[in-house]
Amino acid sequence: MPKTRLFLERRSYRRRRMMDAVRILPLLCAVLFLAVPLMWPKGEAPDASMSLSTAIWYLFTVWVLAIMASFGLWRRIRRSDSSAQPHEAPDI
Repeated sequence: MPKTRLFLERRSYRRRRMMDAVRILPLLCAVLFLAVPLMWPKGEAPDASMSLSTAIWYLFTVWVLAIMASFGLWRRIRRSDSSAQPHEAPDI
């Protein structure tokens, strides 16, 4: 039996992968937010402690990176949508 290759159009394949990234982004951010309690040490060693300001900076950085990633994905999806559809002249 001959093997047939499944051909997926490059544009639709990339769009599907970007939509997968959009779906995974909130889960990734939730995991990164839940990692904050893992940063605090369990022992009593004074040099192993992490300050609260470091944890706040971590959360703020994750939050800003999530916003930037979602904005970047939105722009790429919007650009691929606009290039896929031909522009029509408005009716006057």
